[in-house]
This record gives sequence, C-alpha cells and structure tokens, in this order.
Amino acid sequence: MTDQHGPQATPDQQPAKPRRVRVHHLREAKERGEKITMLTAYDAPTARIFDEAGTDVLLVGDSLGDNFYGYANTLPVTVDEMVHHTRAVTGAVQRALVVADLPFGSYEDSPAHAFASAVRLMKEAGAHAVKFEGGRRVADHVRLLTSSGIPVMGHLGFTPQSENVFGGKRVQGRGNDAAERLSEDALALQEAGAFAVVLEMVPAPLAARITEILAIPTIGIGAGAACDGQVLVWADMAGLSTWTPRFSKQFGNVREEMVRAVTAYNAEVRGQVFPDDAHSFLE
Repeated sequence: MTDQHGPQATPDQQPAKPRRVRVHHLREAKERGEKITMLTAYDAPTARIFDEAGTDVLLVGDSLGDNFYGYANTLPVTVDEMVHHTRAVTGAVQRALVVADLPFGSYEDSPAHAFASAVRLMKEAGAHAVKFEGGRRVADHVRLLTSSGIPVMGHLGFTPQSENVFGGKRVQGRGNDAAERLSEDALALQEAGAFAVVLEMVPAPLAARITEILAIPTIGIGAGAACDGQVLVWADMAGLSTWTPRFSKQFGNVREEMVRAVTAYNAEVRGQVFPDDAHSFLE
C-alpha cells in the first residue's frame, strides 16, 4: 500500500510525522489495486521496527498465546493479556493501523459482551480496531460495534479459536457447499459493517472469488495471492521459530542471529572479555 505521508519537512525542520493508516485507506488501496501488508506484533520494540519498515497494519493477535506464551493454542489468552500487549504496540507506532484480537470467550455469547471487550481494548489499550472470528453468527456483534464507533475486521476460514470443532488445523471452504457458506459469511460481515476480512487457510480459488465479490479488502494467510493483502505471524516470517506453517515463508533467520549473539555474549563473559573498560564507568 502506498505510504500515507504528511507535508514534507524543510531542511531545518524535523522530518514530518507519517500520516496514520486509517480503515478507509485500506479500502482505497483495494480500489487502486495496491496490496496491503500486515504482520502480528506483541511488544513495543518489534512494533516500532515493523512500523518504521512501512507495514500497513499491525495485528496484536491472540496468536501470542502459542507463539510467545508457550500455550498449546490461542484459547487460554485473556482480555487482560490482550490489553497489556496492545498498549505496548499502540504506544510504539506512528503510522500503522493497530488491530487487536478479541480472545476466546470474550465475545461469542452476545453483541453486548463483544462490545464490552472491545471497549476495553479501545479505551485502555488504544487499539484502532478489533478483530474477531466468525461469519453470519457474529453479524449482530459487528453491527453493534461499528454503529458504536468501533471498527471491526472479520476473520473467516480456519479460525483458531474453533480448532477443537474443526478437528485440528484444517483448510476450510473445500467443496461447493462449504465454499458457498464461506462466501455468504463474508458478505454478511461486509453488510454488518466490517472494514476488512482475514481469510485463513482457504483454497486460493475461493479466496479469489470472495475478494472479487467484496468491496472491502481481504487479508490472506494461506489463502493465495489474489487477496488484497497478506498477513503472517512475525516469528514465522522472520525465522524465529524452528518450524513454520506450509503457507508461510521465512524472510530472515532471526533465530540463527540470536543464537550467534547469545553464544558470543556467554563466551565473552566467561572469558572475562566483557565488560572491558569501554563498557565500564572508570570514575
């Protein structure tokens, strides 16, 4: 997506602060055929790097459960944990749109519950928008939030909070009936006011069809190249993990570099090389 910059600074001024990405910028990007970039972020240093690199959307995902808390899946993540991590991310970014997940158990039973959880993420953590899973069954939830001034991103296909119902991490939308249901869910989210929809582990032809029929952007993860944007868990993208999903790609090897740095640190401390005079206060 084209960077949204403010006025250019003169030579004797500080660089102009980048213009914040807003939900309408994503729709405009879709209309222009420009791809949207999105990554997960769970802390301030990482969020700052991703923001400075020009990432359009940062997702404070409940994926922090299995990626950084060591949980077996996303289900144990709480609203309190989401508030904590979202506050760290929103405080670090200047440009990116920050979207926060509503975790399992914080919205499913009623639109009012979804509203209460979303308000916490907006008021206490400074989120710019929220995301939660489901199609037609949560359309009323989306409608209440958007009518109350809370932007909502939808999430369809493989929805991790329903992993036990699906019987594991399985591609969704295979077969005509399943594809039709997924398409109807996407349209229902759009009609209810969602500003974008994540499509996770969906056959590429179906994701392309949904992208074509929706006026709002689709963000793919394991859903092919036709989506209006892409999202990855940053640990998978940067090579921090020892394993990555089939649909992901490692664009770096952060784990290898961290192992090298820690090994060098351990060796210098044990060998009494660090700290030296240059890294000590001598007076």
